[in-house]
Amino acid sequence: MAESQVRGRADGRGPDRLRPLTIETGVLKFAEGSALIQCGDTRVLVAATVERRVPPFRLDSGLGWVTAEYSMLPRATHSRSQREVSRGRPSGRTSEIQRLIGRALRAAVDMSAMPGITVIVDCDVLQADGGTRTSAITGGYVALVEALGRLFLAGDLGRWPITQAVAAVSVGLSEDRPLLDLDYAEDSTAQVDFNVVATASGGVVEIQGTGEQRSFSRAELDALLDLAFAGLRQLFERQRSALAPILDSVDEVVQRGGRKRARPRPESELWGPPGDG
Repeated sequence: MAESQVRGRADGRGPDRLRPLTIETGVLKFAEGSALIQCGDTRVLVAATVERRVPPFRLDSGLGWVTAEYSMLPRATHSRSQREVSRGRPSGRTSEIQRLIGRALRAAVDMSAMPGITVIVDCDVLQADGGTRTSAITGGYVALVEALGRLFLAGDLGRWPITQAVAAVSVGLSEDRPLLDLDYAEDSTAQVDFNVVATASGGVVEIQGTGEQRSFSRAELDALLDLAFAGLRQLFERQRSALAPILDSVDEVVQRGGRKRARPRPESELWGPPGDG
């Protein structure tokens, strides 16, 4: 059985195994939230920025907003890719991925708990070996929670806005076998591949699935989704572990009944006494 499990996987993983995964938080000095996620040889740096404003379509709504941007460094891949800024606009692929990341992260947040606040999640691929969008979502959630956690603990939010964890993973069929967490070589030759985004409560946020080389049956679809959700459960555990310090502090405040909103400081306190000069 062990021999059949490793067949076709260059790294020796079984078909139901994630690549080695690490999530490091607080990796950027200035960002309100940040994470470096490494999944196999894919590495994505994520920064969450808090802005005290919302897009025009959110004005007067009493709601906040979460959005994302995605980019890949020129040498994240085997050969150099042109910086998209030099082309004057993001590619269709980049636009599609950053919209996906934004939709996924918004599924984790109660926007009414962060009125007038936007969180921008920047996902920069340092090295790409398959699963960059799923890694960006999984790491993006961690950076988002860190940023909102700081706001909540500072008293800038009246209640905790995170409603549930969100993560993403890829699955696919290779030689008619379901595989979890495809690397680039597997993804580029897969007969069928899926990206599955879901919440820790089991809700599906989005499924992107394509028959690259052949169609797939309902039974194969079910098998791929079962495999994806098994992998997602592991990702949620890793997210919780990475966020344990800030989530413990948030839980402590929530158990006490929340934290009062910080009192706006009068202008005289902001500027201090006038100088002599």
